Amino acid sequence: MKYFNLVFVILFLTACESGTSQSTQKSVAKKLEINDFEKQMASVSNIQLVDVRSPEEYSANHLAGALNIDYNGDAFETMLLSLDKNKPTFVYCLSGGRSASAAKALINKGFKEIYDMKGGMVAWKAGNKSYEAITKKAGMSQADFEAQLATDKLVLVDFNAKWCAPCQKMLPMVTKLAETYKDKLVLMKIDFDENEDLVKALNVSEIPLLLIYKNGKVIWQKIGLTEQSELEKIIGEN
Repeated sequence: MKYFNLVFVILFLTACESGTSQSTQKSVAKKLEINDFEKQMASVSNIQLVDVRSPEEYSANHLAGALNIDYNGDAFETMLLSLDKNKPTFVYCLSGGRSASAAKALINKGFKEIYDMKGGMVAWKAGNKSYEAITKKAGMSQADFEAQLATDKLVLVDFNAKWCAPCQKMLPMVTKLAETYKDKLVLMKIDFDENEDLVKALNVSEIPLLLIYKNGKVIWQKIGLTEQSELEKIIGEN
């Protein structure tokens, strides 16, 4: 009898723990590469596609059928309430930062099925995926770009975007650097959104991106935040 009671207690506690873990388990946002993101959207029905960039970014270009809910906007939390928690929800932004944060917010609000596009619109464009462009700008041609590399000075190329926080953080630094080393350095600032043809031609898939050219050849490049001392070292060595 004692043995039976002991087994009953163990089974009861196990069942309680299992029930507790199931009841408290949260949904998880799946971060997908652009190809998988596209396939997943096509494989399920009745999806919710959300662009969490600013209205200005959305107006320039966005995925067909996407709803714009600005992650940094005052109405973000309120607008999320207009979505159906039980429908598959796909989110994206410019490069993946805001969509990752938005995905966490969706999890906290009880959304069941969430997909986050890795690399955002930067990766989507680089992959030659289709999208709607209301104010598409071709910008600088590849020929014009190469013409500006025809100099005996080093050329520092800064691929950036107005909505890219790391890009804007580095902008004053690279501008000052160009002034300091103006005798041996030329700075080219290239807006990612306003130079779509050039971005595609050079296969730029992530920003911020800095490149240093010498005699028309890339001698150094880096994606992400870069310290001034690192750039000064390359300039000094060349």
